[in-house]
Amino acid sequence: MNIDTIIIGGGVIGMLTARELALAGQRVTLFDRQGTGRESSWAGGGIVSPLYPWRYTKPVSALAGWSQRHYRALCEQLRAATGIDPEWTSNGLLIIAPDEQRDATGWARRRAAEVQCLDRQQLAQLEPALARPQDGAIWMPEVAQVRNPRLVKALRRDLELRGVPIHEHEAVTAIATRHGRVQGIHTAHGNYPARTVVICAGAWSAALLEGVAPAPPITPVLGQMILFKAPPGTIRRITLESDRYIIPRRDGRVLFGSTLEQCGFEKRTSDTAGRQLRESAIQRFPRLADCPVEHHWAGLRPASPAGIPYIGPVSALEGLYLNAGHFRNGVVLGPASCRLLADLLLAREPVVDPTPYRIGAPRQDPGAE
Repeated sequence: MNIDTIIIGGGVIGMLTARELALAGQRVTLFDRQGTGRESSWAGGGIVSPLYPWRYTKPVSALAGWSQRHYRALCEQLRAATGIDPEWTSNGLLIIAPDEQRDATGWARRRAAEVQCLDRQQLAQLEPALARPQDGAIWMPEVAQVRNPRLVKALRRDLELRGVPIHEHEAVTAIATRHGRVQGIHTAHGNYPARTVVICAGAWSAALLEGVAPAPPITPVLGQMILFKAPPGTIRRITLESDRYIIPRRDGRVLFGSTLEQCGFEKRTSDTAGRQLRESAIQRFPRLADCPVEHHWAGLRPASPAGIPYIGPVSALEGLYLNAGHFRNGVVLGPASCRLLADLLLAREPVVDPTPYRIGAPRQDPGAE
């Protein structure tokens, strides 16, 4: 079978990119070094918003805004096609950061987003499980979440129904080139010719460019999370305080995380981190003291300068594209990032200005918006 485009990486970014290209009539094949969706896409929380969104640059906000406007429809399409519900749920985001109210309200005016500043009584009403309601909380009622494991399962099934071949547990060993142009890929199982190749391998993306093109600074950052098994309604709202967030699922389970650790590509959990996360969660939400920790896991986020992903062609090699470096925001930025990548590859009108995401574009410091 002739292949138009090979996607390297089967996380949310890789599968959404494959889906966008398949919708446009491309013959797409996807490769993943293990099972699809088993890295940072599975490990993250699924909040459909950057944390403290006013701290980010305009390029991140632009992608987030487009994705947020289209996420519910995407999840409904996936549920209708596959029978798997990604559980898009709009239960709002509470941010306990009184000293950031001015930044939050200014950002909201510029972005036409809804932000409310709460006193302690209003906060306690919105989230009764909080141990210490205080004045000055920030409420973003429009923020939603998805259940990442269900999202990646739905995307995988959607690609199968569209006839997209998926090669799991087949690592790409090299990108085939000739005279400055992509020819396909090599794996331990064979050679696969293709006109274009898109690298969507998260924290492993830079390594795939070795010997082919200069690699942008995409590095792994470890994050650990825990999952409480709780009755439905124990926690009502997504709540963020000091880079720790809690996310209540529809069935009552509650995620709490996450750590930020520089450990290279060593993906592991630690008893110390697990204990600290549990203690912090119970300190903030005492109801969780009677709820068992059902799971403790870790993932490697693909960090990039200012969290601005690299989306577009790799100029050193014709036919090679990159869609990686989303750091903590792969889920929320995914729909827009993958639509933009498809627009560039197919020479369509881009949904957002592609300039800030080019590999050689300068990355501003966070908070530049």
